[in-house]
Amino acid sequence: MDTIASLFSFITTPVSWVIVQFHSVYGAIFGPDTGWAWGLSIVSLVILIRICLIPLFVKQIKATRAMQTLQPEMKKIQERYKNDKQRQSEEMMKLYKDTGTNPLSSCLPILAQSPFFFALYHVLNSIASNDTIGVINENLLQSAQKAHIVGAPLAAKFTDSASKVEALGASLTDVRVVTAIMIVLMSASQFFTQRQLMTKNVDTTVKTPFMQQQKMLMYVFPVMFAVFGINFPVGVLVYWLTTNVWTMGQQMYVIHNNPTPGSKAQASYLDRLTKHITQHNKVGKRRDRAIVKAIVAKGRDRNEFERKFINGLSKAGLAAQADGTVIKSDSAATAQAEDGTPTTAGGAPKRQQPKRQSKSQRQHGGVGGAKAAGETDVPKTSLTKSGEPEDTKPAAAAKKGGAKPAGGTRSKAQSGQRKGPQRPKSPSKK
Repeated sequence: MDTIASLFSFITTPVSWVIVQFHSVYGAIFGPDTGWAWGLSIVSLVILIRICLIPLFVKQIKATRAMQTLQPEMKKIQERYKNDKQRQSEEMMKLYKDTGTNPLSSCLPILAQSPFFFALYHVLNSIASNDTIGVINENLLQSAQKAHIVGAPLAAKFTDSASKVEALGASLTDVRVVTAIMIVLMSASQFFTQRQLMTKNVDTTVKTPFMQQQKMLMYVFPVMFAVFGINFPVGVLVYWLTTNVWTMGQQMYVIHNNPTPGSKAQASYLDRLTKHITQHNKVGKRRDRAIVKAIVAKGRDRNEFERKFINGLSKAGLAAQADGTVIKSDSAATAQAEDGTPTTAGGAPKRQQPKRQSKSQRQHGGVGGAKAAGETDVPKTSLTKSGEPEDTKPAAAAKKGGAKPAGGTRSKAQSGQRKGPQRPKSPSKK
């Protein structure tokens, strides 16, 4: 570890300087030799670093979502070139280049924190070894060694011997109890952060190997923290616990306000947004307008939750616009026109299905079977010659078939006879 820490020695002086500056502020409040002064100095160092890393965190979110989107295409490439690893790698790199995605972007915050982490470890290890480092002189060194957090010195470790802990003015039991509690809290915060990402902020419509990897990391990272945590000084555990809590809170904020499309978090967010818009008839925040604008631009590519959001606005008589705003429709979804015709949310007449006619109405060819006054209902048969005059057809039909007088009813078809027009039969030979 000393070899690794020495590689980051160039940043040891800036880190020690920042800690000393914060210590001068908190020392004036709580006392220079207290654990509060040195502990809060380390916490403030974490907060300062994480604020500077916010742009990288935003890049990490975008890169993670881009990788989730590319998982189906990556799976196709792996299946297509499963026997040619070199071609598979070339196609993967081409896919990253065409989409502008960098897989390493999701690791940027962790990579950027690593120098500060190892520098702080090296500073605290030097304090435990009674060595000056950076801007920490002899007076500050003695003050840091006297600082205890709930009975545990900042430079003490879980694996330290009893004699070494006693030299720092503490008992081995206090050190191990405090470090064990901090390791458990550190592992639990890491597990909760990863679980929150997997259960709420992952697109549930896409099942990819990426999700399985994230699920595996959800259990691997806490175990790694528990194993390596026993070798970290108390001050480093304070640093890592603080950065885990910061990450958890930062991720909760992102999931609540800018969830991944298709995730459960997006469904909850759009439900809240629908209630707010229908209550105030407008989109208030710029962030909300940007999300509404993106949903409108998707068109038919919207997912289930986004379609539900658009339909909810329509039912409330509102319509989302391309610029992310909403306007009132001409009429609500349940409104009616002046003539009583139902209309849609846009005010257009609602299409009505024609009424189903009975069999007798379809055979008579009338709508509702109504006949004009004085009109007789004489059925036309296919036995009538097409060349005969119209006025002679009823008489001929009456003579041949003995048709009943018209009384508004139609003679029933003989059994075994097909319905509809019949072909004329040839005259029978007697």
